[in-house]
Amino acid sequence: QVQLLESGGGLVQAGGSLRLSCAASGLTFSRYAMGWFRQAPGKEREFVGGINWDGSNLDYADSVKGRFTISRDNAKNTVYLQMSNLKLEDTAIYYCAVSRGNKWFVPRSRADFGSWGQGTQVTVSS
Repeated sequence: QVQLLESGGGLVQAGGSLRLSCAASGLTFSRYAMGWFRQAPGKEREFVGGINWDGSNLDYADSVKGRFTISRDNAKNTVYLQMSNLKLEDTAIYYCAVSRGNKWFVPRSRADFGSWGQGTQVTVSS
């Protein structure tokens, strides 16, 4: 079955950077668009950004645009989330997910994503 394993989370000061990784197995990775979501305590899980199968199509939530960058390495079955200039409000559990739809496009709705990882905690301190 599909397995997604996020890593790279941790505690970082505001203004700092982190890079999250999501290693996928059990699927032909290059056939799928991928997404990153996050969930802060007491809040709904929200779309952070996504990347289509070859990296030619990227989409980001307005709240992270210009600070976060998504990339992928299909040879390594891994998608990355580079986070820079982190803010307190970026504190959340971060999840990667596999899109159910056309590999050329990046959906934003949680319902358009199938398999999910277990998440990795990112905590931004002042």
